[in-house]
Amino acid sequence: MLGQLSDIRHRHAADRPFLHAFLDCVLDKHEGRFWNRTYLALPVLELLMEERHSALSADRMSVMLMSDVVRFEIEAAGGSRAGSGRGRPDPARLGTRLRHALRFVAKGLGRAEAGALPSRMAHMPRARLEELVEHLPRPPATDGFRWFDVTVQPVYVLHDEYFFIRVLQAHEMLFTAIAADMEEAIRELRAGDPEGGVQRIDHAVAMFERAAALFRIVATMQPEQFSDFRQYTEGASAIQSEQYKRFESLCGVPTVPRLCSSAFTSVPAVKAEVEDDRHDTVSQAYLDLRAEGRFGPGEWHRLDAALSRLENGHQRWKSAHRSIAVRMLGDAHGSGHTTGVPYLTECLDNRLFWQLDTRH
Repeated sequence: MLGQLSDIRHRHAADRPFLHAFLDCVLDKHEGRFWNRTYLALPVLELLMEERHSALSADRMSVMLMSDVVRFEIEAAGGSRAGSGRGRPDPARLGTRLRHALRFVAKGLGRAEAGALPSRMAHMPRARLEELVEHLPRPPATDGFRWFDVTVQPVYVLHDEYFFIRVLQAHEMLFTAIAADMEEAIRELRAGDPEGGVQRIDHAVAMFERAAALFRIVATMQPEQFSDFRQYTEGASAIQSEQYKRFESLCGVPTVPRLCSSAFTSVPAVKAEVEDDRHDTVSQAYLDLRAEGRFGPGEWHRLDAALSRLENGHQRWKSAHRSIAVRMLGDAHGSGHTTGVPYLTECLDNRLFWQLDTRH
């Protein structure tokens, strides 16, 4: 069957971008290309955002992904979701998962949309939960087929891997939005608009708060399930997240040891961007504008405060990441050939704006 799918891709998918991207992800292990992007079906999600009829931003896509987690869990608990996998969570764990996922969704929606969602999940009857599914946002159909529904491709048969994939995808979407914020902040600063730069930086801070909230959802995972299915994800690792490294490198050029470490050798495309002479960063824009004597004391104070907020938000996110890894991994190695928790502990010392430390 894999051979037939490969043949279909070569013969029919050249002018069908969704089919081509989907089959590239399906065939990744078969063709020795399994890694973070294909495990998370990011090529298909990115096409959905680019599709002219959908108009989905990365932030909005993260809301769709978490809405799908709520939908999946409710339908699996009610027996209407076929093939949801073994080992579904107990009612208490499920309630906690739904509560955190709904909170994430509500914070990403407008007031009118969020008003249809319950403010509290405790002791909601099953009928109300099933009714809730109808109020959850989802992407529009593309070319008559819901490609969104096939952007989860588990490697094992356990229930929790579905929501785990969705959480990782939501993280990627948020970092896509944060990287775009940094690009805009650089443009605003270079154009002589520090207030515009501060607004973009503060939007990134808000996105980091939402990213940290995703760890509360991951904490509802059953560690034994994670241990079981992660043995089949070897080769796909969060260390390969291009958007996270892109965000980091737009804040400031990483130190030489960091740039030469597996953190960046795992994302060669981003490493090449950093080493390009045209690569610009928030830190470099800041230093150049300081040297030129641009802006007044008040403007510099507000910019410094915004950079500190982003630095602190990033540190809190890293600390939360390490804490959840301690719970899920223990002494095990990371799936990206890292040492796992010790690697994340070392990363706590990294700073986004290390070149500007004397000014903060």
